[in-house]
Amino acid sequence: MSEIHPFYESHRGAMEAAMRQRLDLAETMLREQPQLPNIDGIRQEVMDEFEIVLIQMPYVGGAASRMSDFFMRLMGFMAIGRVLRRHGVPLPVIGDIERGTYKAQLLTVPEAERLASGRQFMSPENQTLLREQAAKSHRQEYPEDFVYDFVEPAPGDNFEFGIDYKACGFCKFAAGHGDQEILPHICGLDFEAYAARGIRLERTQTLAGGASHCNFRFSRLEPE
Repeated sequence: MSEIHPFYESHRGAMEAAMRQRLDLAETMLREQPQLPNIDGIRQEVMDEFEIVLIQMPYVGGAASRMSDFFMRLMGFMAIGRVLRRHGVPLPVIGDIERGTYKAQLLTVPEAERLASGRQFMSPENQTLLREQAAKSHRQEYPEDFVYDFVEPAPGDNFEFGIDYKACGFCKFAAGHGDQEILPHICGLDFEAYAARGIRLERTQTLAGGASHCNFRFSRLEPE
């Protein structure tokens, strides 16, 4: 495949704008790295790499699949990770830069809007949708998609619901494109994404770490 899928092409402008915002937010951290003397050059290299990532992104159902949004929001960090790794930035530092940048970007959204999004995610209506999409994911209509189960809490559990990811689109992408070293940084972004919306994510294992599944468990954060 040598062209961007039409679904991603239709969202390309927004994704590129998000990437430029991330690079703005990351600039101070990038300037602290001795391996990166030319920040303007790094910015251009990241945007060029993002063009490659857009071409590589697999189609997993478009607007009908909640996982398309995950790809569109997070796959740009693969481009950042590739470029920083290419320039010799240590992997732990790459992870810190990506997580710090994503947190800063999330916090540019007004708190009321973020918390409303979190309430919607935790709502009974969304849980019903998640159950339906989890069942549908097992049909594996798209080979590069995620496969997951909805998890109901048992008596004594301290979470409202969970998701067990049995197959991960990011893991498949990383394996296909040589990004295994930077894959765990994508996993780390999940905690920032949910916390910004007032949701506590607990997870003790990941597919990227060699486990049989990723065990996401969700509950509401107590207001401060």
